[in-house]
Amino acid sequence: MSPRVLVVWCPDWPVVAALRALALPAHLPAAVFAANRAETVSRSAREFGVRRGMRRRDAQSRCPELVVLDADPDRDARAFEEVLGALEELRPGVAPLRPGLVALRSPGRFYGGESEAGAVLAECVTAIGIRDVRVGVADELFTAEQAARTAPVQESVIVATGESGAFLRPLPVEALDEPETVSLLRRLGLTSLGDLAALPAASVAGRLGQRAAWVHGVLHGSGARPLDTRTPPPELAIHVDFEPPLADAEAVCFSTRRTAETFVRQLGERQLVCTDVLIQVSTDHGGDGEIASERRWLHPRWFTSADLVDRLHWQLIGSLRAGDVRSPVTRVRLTPAQVVAESVHAEGLWGGTDSRVERGIARVQGMLGPEAVVAPVLQGGRSPAERQALVPWGTRATALRPRELPWPGSIPPPYPARVLAEPCRAAVVDPAGRPVVVGRRGAVSAPPARFRPGDCEPGEGWLTVAAWAGPWPVEELWWEPGGGRRVARFQLVATDGRAWLATFDDTLAGWVTEAAYD
Repeated sequence: MSPRVLVVWCPDWPVVAALRALALPAHLPAAVFAANRAETVSRSAREFGVRRGMRRRDAQSRCPELVVLDADPDRDARAFEEVLGALEELRPGVAPLRPGLVALRSPGRFYGGESEAGAVLAECVTAIGIRDVRVGVADELFTAEQAARTAPVQESVIVATGESGAFLRPLPVEALDEPETVSLLRRLGLTSLGDLAALPAASVAGRLGQRAAWVHGVLHGSGARPLDTRTPPPELAIHVDFEPPLADAEAVCFSTRRTAETFVRQLGERQLVCTDVLIQVSTDHGGDGEIASERRWLHPRWFTSADLVDRLHWQLIGSLRAGDVRSPVTRVRLTPAQVVAESVHAEGLWGGTDSRVERGIARVQGMLGPEAVVAPVLQGGRSPAERQALVPWGTRATALRPRELPWPGSIPPPYPARVLAEPCRAAVVDPAGRPVVVGRRGAVSAPPARFRPGDCEPGEGWLTVAAWAGPWPVEELWWEPGGGRRVARFQLVATDGRAWLATFDDTLAGWVTEAAYD
């Protein structure tokens, strides 16, 4: 017989992970939003009537105290690693299904029963500060997951051997968690998994897809699958203790050099390199070895031992100036936040970028702070300015607007190479010298004949328009009282070959220059 499956479920995990990252209480009403719609809603927010799929404005009208959180799958996965690590200490070989949901082979025999095993695992998760955890045990994965979803907080639901079909049949078809399949079943008048079980197996496989066919097999006593368990990751973090504590940054860095070399060598033995490292500095302040300085450093390639010592030195200098480190240092800990195969960052055939530039940037950042050096990245948006975002150098961009959305009204490629920090007033006239205007329906009063870019090109006079394209009208915030904005963008090419992005702004009743095509 196949081993029994135990599933640990932490409901509303994206909300839990976001609140933990912000050090906010878990009981606050909160929701994670993506594309202005609620993706995950906490239990306290649901009590106010906030639901998944609800627009942000509607959600806040029902719960003004709602904590609005941005979707970040990477953050959710990183936070769930703590849960996986805690479970692996009790039962190696976990199978992460998604952040907030993990399966493992039931250790019921070891703990004297499946209820006892569920209680031990639930206690393990609550010990790291996650209160809402539920456990389900069954013959196979799907039933165990549904059992966990019906369990009370910090409790277990045990489905007896051979009883999966009887347990699943009363459940609604929404348990399939596939909106298109659920919609089709509802239109066919099938409301429960028992109705699905009554269908022929060949029809289910041919019409409803693999997941429905798998659940159909489970309902009829088959469909057990082996768990795709992971091997517990090796302990790659390393630390060095100082006795007596060291008060000088130079002495701390010199004493950490050998530890940094060991850190890099251990990764190299596993054919790994570190691209993201967490450096923690503990002091003897208060006598409890508290962490006084903590910072994550990213490297465009990978960290060498010299790079690690440099980052530690800059972090210590910055922390001493900021007053974070006020007493001698007792411990330095290096934790690899992300490792990759060393083949990914192998040196190119003709060499790579100059590491002196990267070290210089990181040093300036260490002296002035993470936000002092920023790098531009692209995000979604309609105007060229909206598509720009500045993130601290060496950190991953989060909470950016997705670029793959349609963004109606945005200009087509190629995009302008030079975007003005502030649009400048411009002028566009027709062949008769009259100003060109754009009506409320996007109609152009006359073809543009001449264009003056304005203060963005000092001393530039009137340019003859050789070709033009547009308009691309956009109406924004029309639902806000007094906050609406209507613009229409044009691409204008002068006879000398230069091109500009000119915008007719209805609120200004005139033209502005937003960008130039160099």
